[in-house]
Amino acid sequence: MRTIQNIRRFRLSDTFIEPYKATKVPWGPIGYVTFKRTYSRRLNEFEPDATGTEEWWQTCRRVVEGMFNMQKQHVFQLGLEWNDGKAQKTAKEAYERLFNLKWTPPGRGLWMMGTKFVEERTAAGLFNCAFRSTRDLATKGGYLFAWMMDALMVGVGVGFDTEGANSLTLQEPAYTNDTLVIDDSREGWVDSVHTLLDGYFFGGKVPKFDYSAIREKGAIIKGFGGTSSGAEPLKELHHNLKDLYSTKIGEPISSVDIVDTENLIGRCVVAGNVRRSAALAMGKYDDTRYLEMKNDQEKLYHHRWGSNNSFNAVVGMDYTWHAKQSQKNGEPGYIWLNNARTRGRFKDGERYDDMNVAGFNPCVEQQLEDAELCCLVETYPAKHDDLEDYLRTLKIAYLYGKTITLSNTHWPETNAKMLKNRRIGLSQSGVVQAFNKFGRRQVYEMCDNAYDYVKQLDEEYSNWLCIPKSIRMTSIKPSGTVSLLNGSTPGIHFPENEYYIRRIRFSKNSELLDKLSEAGYSIEDDQYSPNTAVVEFPVHEPYFTKGKRDAGMWEQLEIAAQYQYYWADNSVSVTVTFKPQEASEIKSALELYETRLKAVSFLKYEKTGYKQAPYEPITKETYEEMSAAITPIQRFENDEAGTGTKFCTNDTCII
Repeated sequence: MRTIQNIRRFRLSDTFIEPYKATKVPWGPIGYVTFKRTYSRRLNEFEPDATGTEEWWQTCRRVVEGMFNMQKQHVFQLGLEWNDGKAQKTAKEAYERLFNLKWTPPGRGLWMMGTKFVEERTAAGLFNCAFRSTRDLATKGGYLFAWMMDALMVGVGVGFDTEGANSLTLQEPAYTNDTLVIDDSREGWVDSVHTLLDGYFFGGKVPKFDYSAIREKGAIIKGFGGTSSGAEPLKELHHNLKDLYSTKIGEPISSVDIVDTENLIGRCVVAGNVRRSAALAMGKYDDTRYLEMKNDQEKLYHHRWGSNNSFNAVVGMDYTWHAKQSQKNGEPGYIWLNNARTRGRFKDGERYDDMNVAGFNPCVEQQLEDAELCCLVETYPAKHDDLEDYLRTLKIAYLYGKTITLSNTHWPETNAKMLKNRRIGLSQSGVVQAFNKFGRRQVYEMCDNAYDYVKQLDEEYSNWLCIPKSIRMTSIKPSGTVSLLNGSTPGIHFPENEYYIRRIRFSKNSELLDKLSEAGYSIEDDQYSPNTAVVEFPVHEPYFTKGKRDAGMWEQLEIAAQYQYYWADNSVSVTVTFKPQEASEIKSALELYETRLKAVSFLKYEKTGYKQAPYEPITKETYEEMSAAITPIQRFENDEAGTGTKFCTNDTCII
């Protein structure tokens, strides 16, 4: 009799894997370095006596076996039919296409899929993003912020709103002489913050916090990975929350208080093992105090950098004031929440099957219900020969996303939303490269055909797995670190230039620096951080026609709208860069595109005065000179694990 306990794990054969050990990976210009410093896990996690870290063939095996093992567990648990021969055939194609970087899981998946942490503790680590509404703040209190902190600490980016503003009056906590020894765990940190906030929200009891059980700074964290930050970030968070609320006793909680609380939590998480936190605040269009809160430079540099701030825009509103704000600093972002609730792909007209959408994830490609999570998957159309080739990859990417919906998190209310919606986010990167390779009209037609194919796949596999069809399935995410693996441009965005320097920051303790120096890469001390080095990588973009400085604001908006029409039934994440002469047209652009998009943000394109900027355009001659001095690195032998990836990321690469 087959049982969950005695089924054998899904495995690809050593015979199948062996040839890939010597096969060249089609890395982008900085793909291998990016992989080793971000996604490569220590081998002793899987074999106690092993040394070093994963090579790409090993990471691909961990991911694909983890993916199909998750399917197998689900099928056996429900007593359904499992065809191992068919699964092996599909898994081999999944491996081959992942190895050749035609698709990738999100960075979260490359880092966490197939690990004991996911299989034994919580699958939350596989999800990119979440949304949490504060509308129930008056009854749920500190739990909502504890939930957000918990999510951030397992690397999930969180969007949130300010709906709870004015819903409760801040109170004096009931401090006691009892002592709470904070457990040396994620749960221990989160519970302490929950307790402290409930003190201010409900007048609850707050004991004395004892931090002595928290491991010292630098200790290795088993399971999720990384190293301990020590107790200082948590102590500072407790102190900052007390400073925030102690002078406001008797006042209603404000939208600014809500955002400050989340930003302070994010600051703590950044200082801890996760290194970065991603957050999006969504306020009301007429809440001027909220919309101007980043004007306070002291608080901006202290913690208000911790979220991208946006607002719920209403079709037909006057954009004059908001457009002027966007001209200055790129915020606020615009979210047409009603468009998200009433539409999937815009080609399909109005749909009312997703009316419980409450907000978006931090990069605004996923519309989500309150407490809902989502998994993104990346595909690269320009890395394919034709539509048939791309559809074969899309099937694998769909299967990965759908498989993640089979897993549960440690939050019951989240599981209830996700088991019902089964929402996934099949994304594309290198879109501009695909335009240049195949033609723009051909790519839009491909998107339309590919979307229909995904719908067919979802019908077939949902029936086999005996689960609901996915409420939404396609997106365009901005991408980031994961698109560096094969050298694709991020999402629908234009590249910086045909030739440019890409600068990436490394800890001076990184074992990779010596190897990079030996290979001839230029390395400098970071002028902004004493313990950081900056490495320069020369990059040449294939299929290049124009870069950011040549792409007009209106062209970028139209690409986003076309992808919202033909491909994305979730949302298109787009940051439209504009030149000074285009700034006055933002208001008109919003009026013209408010019925064709679900979200948009703007950012002025200008030559930065920032020293050691992430991107620097260069000439072909400079590129060739830099490249001639470099010996390509084929393999790193090191014991330093990757940092992991925590959510959908932007261009700030810090190791």
